[in-house]
Amino acid sequence: MANENDVVIVSAVRTPFGRYGGSLRDFDYYELGAIPMREVLKRVNLAPDKVDEVFWGVGDTSACRDPYTPVAGRQSLIRAGLPHETVSISFDMACVSAMNAVRLAALEMKAGEIETAICGGATSFGQSPLVVRGLRFGGFRMGDVKMEDPLYALGYKDFNPVSVDSDNVAYEYGFTRQDMDEWAFRSHQNYGAAWNAGKFKEEIMPLQIPQAKGDPVTLDIDEQYRADTSLERLAKLKTVYDTRAITAGNAPGLNDGATALLVMTRRKAQEYGLEVLATVVENVSIAINASRMPEGPGIAMKKVVAKAGLNFDDMAVMEINEAFACVPLVSMMVAVDKDKAKYKAMVERMNINGSAIAIGHPNTASGARLVMNLMYELRRRGGGYALGAICGGLAQANACIIKVE
Repeated sequence: MANENDVVIVSAVRTPFGRYGGSLRDFDYYELGAIPMREVLKRVNLAPDKVDEVFWGVGDTSACRDPYTPVAGRQSLIRAGLPHETVSISFDMACVSAMNAVRLAALEMKAGEIETAICGGATSFGQSPLVVRGLRFGGFRMGDVKMEDPLYALGYKDFNPVSVDSDNVAYEYGFTRQDMDEWAFRSHQNYGAAWNAGKFKEEIMPLQIPQAKGDPVTLDIDEQYRADTSLERLAKLKTVYDTRAITAGNAPGLNDGATALLVMTRRKAQEYGLEVLATVVENVSIAINASRMPEGPGIAMKKVVAKAGLNFDDMAVMEINEAFACVPLVSMMVAVDKDKAKYKAMVERMNINGSAIAIGHPNTASGARLVMNLMYELRRRGGGYALGAICGGLAQANACIIKVE
């Protein structure tokens, strides 16, 4: 039943997600974040000074022009036209960040600290620099300098690359290369069908991309999507980092993009005369053994439905972010306790518009993107519940349930 203290979403938008080295590679990082911040307010004609706080997911701060303590969320909100007096937090929970931004805002609203917030995040792999270490006090005078690529393997110095851990867990669960390629193919097919049906027009704001010569080009589709993907082409790709089954085809790309949600209490939405697009029912965060990442979303899903007093049958649609194809495969098995009949039923409602393999994965923007896509899908269906889940580096995960009346 609706309550004036409910946490609700009144506006939501994102940039198209750019391919690595693609259309968004030259966008300044702070401006990339400012773009959806401006738009999310513009869409409901809300003055920037009505926002109490900004919760902004930031992963790779080396992409910022000020890589040392850049307070990226604050720099983006000022550029977006919000007052300097607007409080913000820029935080890093890797891919979980933008969904956890909604959770943090909801917690502050329930505590009575704030009533209106912008939640989301931005990632620019295209702006990530190469790194040189050890020169400051190394007495360097002559010889070659070794440069380090922080994007290589996307791992952590003291841990395996996440692709290796994910491959190991998928193997334990019995998922094969063919299973992963088939899921990746499904992602592109579902995205293509959704795009052709006009489903992404509500969430993607077209961007004008400057060209070296001639007029700007309009980008209104996610560049990661490949309409010509086939199972035959996917099967020909080599595995990465000595894994059994992980390839560039059944994993997302290194993508650029930003997402913003305008969240407030129902009371405040009524005061401003704004339409409630969805209610945030529950949002949980969990962490497990750092080597078990593909299980994380499934564990978070079980926790969030229990906390909400619901079950998976109550969900009209669901999405598990495709950090790799094996992540939704493994997490669905975890969520249903390896019940194959329940697994099959869950697959039918999972990632129906595609996910990160086809859409792209600018990691600290993706969590809010899941919430938004599910919200618009529920609205097209006339309401109901939806559940989104996402894993993050070193095996953290969030799951969020939303409701559309």
